[in-house]
Amino acid sequence: MKHMDLALARRLERASAMSGKACAEGAQRLAPELGAAAEEIAGGIAVYAGADSPVTQALGVGLDGAVDSAELDRLEGFFRTRGAPVAIELCPLAGLPLYEALASRAYRLVEVSNVLVRELSASDRFAQPASGVVVREALPEDEQLFTRTVAQGFAEQAPVTQPLLDVMAGFFHSRNTRSFFALVDGVAAGGASAFAFDGVAGMFGASTLPEFRGRGVQTALLAARLDWAAKQGCDLAKGITLPGSVSQRNHERFEFRVAYTRTKLVQS
Repeated sequence: MKHMDLALARRLERASAMSGKACAEGAQRLAPELGAAAEEIAGGIAVYAGADSPVTQALGVGLDGAVDSAELDRLEGFFRTRGAPVAIELCPLAGLPLYEALASRAYRLVEVSNVLVRELSASDRFAQPASGVVVREALPEDEQLFTRTVAQGFAEQAPVTQPLLDVMAGFFHSRNTRSFFALVDGVAAGGASAFAFDGVAGMFGASTLPEFRGRGVQTALLAARLDWAAKQGCDLAKGITLPGSVSQRNHERFEFRVAYTRTKLVQS
């Protein structure tokens, strides 16, 4: 794997930030009442896609240099004026001074996640799905079935609400994004998406309905997305998982390795 340095971290985080921005733009086109928005602030991008949305946060902050108090005020104002908590997913390469500045503003740690990376080339080949599992790209007319299937796969973590479905539809219709269905014996069993920006393919939004778990659905979805990314000319793929999770193990089976650990900070 490539040596992790600030330039590579910027590239990886920028891809995530642009994915969030594309989601907000897609969600706003589909549901203008949501008031979704994205803004470049403090070297990163702040995204709003609903007060309770996991997409509503800032990414890439602090990777282009020191962040002064005025920029932090501007960042906080972006969320507060929209009635959302101020949330930042922070890459550790942003540096200790930014962590100290956020601590002085009463931010608290709410989550840690691993960013995993692997290199890609056009010649890469990935495992075929297990028996009975078929993966295909989701078509525009699949939007409602896709978003409900993926949302229900996450239902143990978050209830299926219309605002959540609106945000997922935003991702579904985002530029540079492809979504994939997994079918088990012809029945929709799960789904996942991938986003490509500047040669980086981000794997995200993967879930499986409980009754189909343990059948190789996530393995098949990851293989399909990596194949798509390689065909787009991406040289890097990234995934974000909870440390030590099943999802992390699935990524590691495809030669992903942990590059760094993000911290999600929310202002109290």
